[in-house]
Formats: sequence, structure tokens, C-alpha cells
Amino acid sequence: MLSYASLAAEAAKIEPPRKVRLKPESEWRYLGKPMQRIDIVAKSTGTATFGIDIRMPGMVYATVRANPGIGGGIKGYDASAAEKARGVIAVVPITGGVGVIADNTWRAFKAAELIKCDWGPAPYPPSSAAMFETVAASFTGERQDSRLKDEGDIEAALQGDGVIEAEYKVPYLAHAPLEPMNAVVQLKDGRLDIWTATQMPLFLVAAAAEVSGLAPDKIHLHSLMSGGSFGRRLEDDYVRQAVELAKAYPGSAIKMTWRREEDMTHDFPRPLGMARMRGAVRDGKVEAYDLKVACPSVTASQIGRLHMPTFGPDIAIVAGAWDQPLRIPHYRVTGYRVPELVPVSSWRSVGASANGFLHNGFLDELIHAAGADPLQELIRLCWHEPSRRVLEAVGEMSKWGSDLGKNRGRGIAFTLSFGVPVAEVVEVSNTPRGIRIDNVFVAADVGKVLDPLNFENQVQGAVIWGLGHAVNCELTFNDGVAEQTNFDAYQGLRLNQAPAIEVRAIDSGSPIRGIGEPPVPPAAPALANAIFAATGKRVRELPLNKHIDFV
Repeated sequence: MLSYASLAAEAAKIEPPRKVRLKPESEWRYLGKPMQRIDIVAKSTGTATFGIDIRMPGMVYATVRANPGIGGGIKGYDASAAEKARGVIAVVPITGGVGVIADNTWRAFKAAELIKCDWGPAPYPPSSAAMFETVAASFTGERQDSRLKDEGDIEAALQGDGVIEAEYKVPYLAHAPLEPMNAVVQLKDGRLDIWTATQMPLFLVAAAAEVSGLAPDKIHLHSLMSGGSFGRRLEDDYVRQAVELAKAYPGSAIKMTWRREEDMTHDFPRPLGMARMRGAVRDGKVEAYDLKVACPSVTASQIGRLHMPTFGPDIAIVAGAWDQPLRIPHYRVTGYRVPELVPVSSWRSVGASANGFLHNGFLDELIHAAGADPLQELIRLCWHEPSRRVLEAVGEMSKWGSDLGKNRGRGIAFTLSFGVPVAEVVEVSNTPRGIRIDNVFVAADVGKVLDPLNFENQVQGAVIWGLGHAVNCELTFNDGVAEQTNFDAYQGLRLNQAPAIEVRAIDSGSPIRGIGEPPVPPAAPALANAIFAATGKRVRELPLNKHIDFV
């Protein structure tokens, strides 16, 4: 294997071509054809090497405990019982907590539980209710962060009788990857090696240099496959802890693994948020829509942890809402920045993940108040041709307008995010045991699809992700600590709950874009709208199982 650097000198002597002829699509041999990933056999047989799978000669094992009230620090600890536990090699103070090094991971876990820690108070309101009070109090002029859409005369349009109002809420959501945070580190002879899965290798090296005091060229990062991330591995906290352990115990390779409970309580979740809406309809059409969204800034929180400045409004607060291609005569979207509460981070589809539910949910309310057909009204309002085409396609796929029969409902939602228009229709049945999700139809336009098989899998995975969190998931806080610490209290969809998912790619000649995130935002509102169609009950808060039973 040759490095780029070893070839650079020879490459510099080659005159680059001035004219490049692109191969016409008719001559493509691989692009546009279904392709199996080269790692599929290893992943399917348990032979793939993820970060948590690393084994090295003479390796020792470690875990950490940090204040579950994130940012509260530690006043002191008593590790006398842990130090006497079987297999324990060392108990090491780390920033905001304590680490245990042992001869296997399980013994490190059990010893860590024996440590009595005196935690400082979390620097944010102690309960979810108190945090939502802070959010509700942020709909003020001084907290206004952006107003990126302001069309028509919304104030005049919302005078008099007939104004429709609502309030929607979304909770904190954890990343909760199946592979908890982990890293193998070895500090030896002035060189630091790190084996881990990460989404930000350059920033990770910079963080390791800061903690270790070594020059970046003395740090060698071995980036491995990740057992899930969804944005969680855009953070460096777990590697900083591992490097602190390596400084305290140099020479041997140290495998640091978080317990599941540590992973859940020390996540940087998707922020909670609230929306207040007003609207009006006239002559069977949506006439006015005023949407106000309040949530903490992901950008300020996440980028701040990387010691980088942020400027101007945070577009993530209103992403997936202000930029929707709908020609509503009077249409305004305002973002309000909530003071920082629990530190937050990017979560699959970022701000659009919440705003897809907030924006689509009330729009469906307005359409029903107008007495219009949800699909036809969305098509009428839409001025963006690729978006119109995905709406028309999903209508055809789902046979929109056909009779589903008794106790069944069909809901539609549309979100343009990351430049990708996605329309989804969800069909549900209202059974004696609760709502059953039967079918999901998805149409998306990412331009030319280069790998149809991977495209379909990404869409299906995003839909399951979006539906599972809409149905079951939230992080709530009590005394400053997340209450959901494992998957028994934070469940995705079970196999018996998963619907059939039909996917169609639309190519309107748009630039080629990614598909991993855009199918997430429409999933929750399409399901909520289907529940309304089947039951007549409008749910304005996630997760839906707080108000609806599911099979």
C-alpha cells in the first residue's frame, strides 16, 4: 500500500488533462446498478472489526463514571471498596469523574459501581417540566433568533374570527447507538495510538493533543467501523477520558468502554423544543400560516465544545420549516433561541427531525379545517417541481384516495431537507390492541441514484428510525439526570411493529445528494396524521405513545 505523500513528487510532474470526457450513462458498467457492499459478509457473520472489538497483547480494560448531571463536576469520591475489588489495577481521577482500570471489562464495570461519588449540581433546570417552562418563556422579542420566511401580511391575515391555534412539543432524544462509546488507547515512548470509531478524525486528534500535551504528529488515530452513531461520534468526550487514563497508566494498551447507563446519561441529545402556531383558511384553501419554533441552539452547543466561534442565527432551529417550497399567501416562520440547558448535539437530520413534525402537523390541521384533500392541497401549494413530483409519486404509490376500509387511516407528510424533497404516506389500523402501522410509501428525489440497493436500504432504515422514535422514545430529566438509562425504557420499533416500506427514487435532474437523513423528518408527522385519519384524535406531542396505544 502506497501513501499519497509517497506519490506526490511524481504526481507533480504529470500535466493534468485540460479536457475530460465523461462516460455517457449508456456506457456505465457499475453506476446505477444494485451493488452489494464489500463489508456485508463480515457484518453479517460477526467477523467485522468495530471499535469495541479491538484486542491487543497485554491489554488492560477500563471504564469511567462521570457526573450524570452533565457539567456538574465532582466534589470528591471514596474508592476504597473499588480498590479492593477483584481484578482492579488502578482507580484514576479524570475530568468530572473517575476511571477504573482492571483486568477485564466486567470487573471494571462492577468496581466502578462501588465508588461513592459526591457530584456537583447540574448547571441547568432539574426537571423536564422546568426545562419546558424555560422553552415556553423564550417566545419573546429578545430571544428571537431568526425570521427567514415572512411572506404576505400575516398579522392582517390573522385578524378576527376563524383563527386556528395550536402548540406542539418534542422531547430530548438520545443517539443510543448499539455500540456504546469506547476507545483503545496506548501511550508509549512518546507516541499515542487511538483505536476508535469517529465521525470527526481531525478534531479528535486535536482533542487528544490538547489532553496529552503531545504534538499532533505524535498521535496516530486508527479509525474503525462504528456500531451506530447518528451524530453521537461527532463528539470527543469519550476519547478525552481514554487519553486521561492512558496518561495515568502509560505503556499498556487500555480498552475503555462505557456502560450502557453511562452512554445514555452522558449523551448530548437532540434538543427538546416547542412550537406555537396560528393559521387561517379561506374558500377551501390554506390562507395563512404563522409558525414560531423555540429550542436551544445545536450549533452553539456543539461547535462551542470544539472551541470554535459561532455567528448569526442558528438555522438548525428552523431547518425543515422555514425553507419549505409552499406558496401560502401569508406565511411566516420565526425561530427563538432557548438559553442553553442540557448540552445538545447533531442527531440524524438535526433540526429538520423535529421541525418535520412541528411544521407538517399543524399544516395538516389547516388543510383539514379547510375541508381540502391533504395530498391535493400540498400539490397545489407546492411551487418546486421536484417536490411536486415526489408528492404525485407517493400519491400514486399509496393509491391515495382509495377506500382503506373501517378503522383504518392514511396520513401524508412532506419535508424538503438537505436539498432533498421527501414525501411519505403512512397507513395504520386502529385495532382493539392499539394502532398498528401497516404500510409506508416513500418517494424521494436525490438526482441520479448511483446505488439503488443502498438507496432503498438507507430510506427504509431512516423511516424505521423516525417511526420508532415517534412512537416510543424520549429522554426525561429528574434532579438533573436522564431517567432513561437503557433500552428497556428507550425502545425502538420491534420487528412485529415494523411496517412494509415501499420506496421510489425520482430523478428530476437535480444534483446528486445523500439520502441517509432526509427520510427521517416526514416519518413522525405522516404517522400522526394517519392516526388522526383513523381515530379523529390529533396528537401534538412526541412520543405518540404518551397519548396513543400501539400494538
